[in-house]
Amino acid sequence: MSFYMPAEFSEQQAAILIFPERPGSWGFGARPAQKVFAKIINTIAKHEQVYVIVSDKTRKAAEELLRPDNITLLDIPADDAWARDTAPTFVKDRETGEICGIDWKFNAWGGEYDGLYAHWERDDALAEKFCEAAGFGCISAGDFVLEGGSIHTDGEGTVMATEACLLSPGRNPGMTKRQIEQKLLGMLGCEKMIWLPRGIYNDETNEHIDNVCAFIRPAEVVLAWTDDTDDPQYELSAACLNVLENSTDAKGRKIIVHKLPIPDIPVCVSEHDLEGYEFEEGEDTREVGERLAASYVNFFFANDIVLLPQFGGENASGDKRALDIMRSLLPEREIIPVDAIEIIKGGGNIHCITQQIPK
Repeated sequence: MSFYMPAEFSEQQAAILIFPERPGSWGFGARPAQKVFAKIINTIAKHEQVYVIVSDKTRKAAEELLRPDNITLLDIPADDAWARDTAPTFVKDRETGEICGIDWKFNAWGGEYDGLYAHWERDDALAEKFCEAAGFGCISAGDFVLEGGSIHTDGEGTVMATEACLLSPGRNPGMTKRQIEQKLLGMLGCEKMIWLPRGIYNDETNEHIDNVCAFIRPAEVVLAWTDDTDDPQYELSAACLNVLENSTDAKGRKIIVHKLPIPDIPVCVSEHDLEGYEFEEGEDTREVGERLAASYVNFFFANDIVLLPQFGGENASGDKRALDIMRSLLPEREIIPVDAIEIIKGGGNIHCITQQIPK
């Protein structure tokens, strides 16, 4: 197969988001989250086309909050709004430039073993339906379970993932690590895989890579970090740093690592937050004081910009620090801070709710 997955920082033709509504993810009728999603969509639409997946329940709110320029609404059934994980992963033909979407098997981050909700049929069908509606070819990954947030590529033959996620018993328990690696390399047109041991502490996706480490250019990454040795994240990030400092990419280059500190004060579920959720039977629930997997690494590249999560309140200084670091690392792009507190309450962040389509 001559397809390969371009890097997220390469030129894009479009982005995909799903307008939020699930009561167990998005509190208070999802209205606070919808306003943040709308700001993100309207911002991306200034730089590239945006496909927004809506339902009968969310179409009216989307039409009210979104500016129509460069935005296409598509009616496709979904169980939740994590487009990174349920929309297709796009690859490009090296010879013709044709863009196709990969349809991975989706099982709500762990299926019967430790999945986050009991029914995920609509999410699993979404990738194929999107390709059909938007006019892209679709490549089936068969029964291979994967979420888009669990992989990062450099566009030059290297893919990164975490062992905690890809080797978790709820995904592909019948496959060895080597078999999983070979499947991914083949599907993504890559030659080398870098396995990081862990992700972000308490990340309910079994520690997706997109929360802990991301390519910002070939052979260069940002890594979620803390200097606080008492923080449970310290050992996880230190283990990742050890691997990265002793790794080379597919072209034999040493990996340059930039530390991107996590929020100084853990972002936790409040009593007020809990009042807004409505959990269904079989769905993972939240509790007051639960630490959410807040990380500045969960940013999104669009053409000429980066949308960077901000957590506000006690973390204002950490927000500014992350902003300053990203501006120094990517001077050629506009780094746009986004108040993402309503997204992290759903369990993920800006990268988790977006999926790019390469040019």
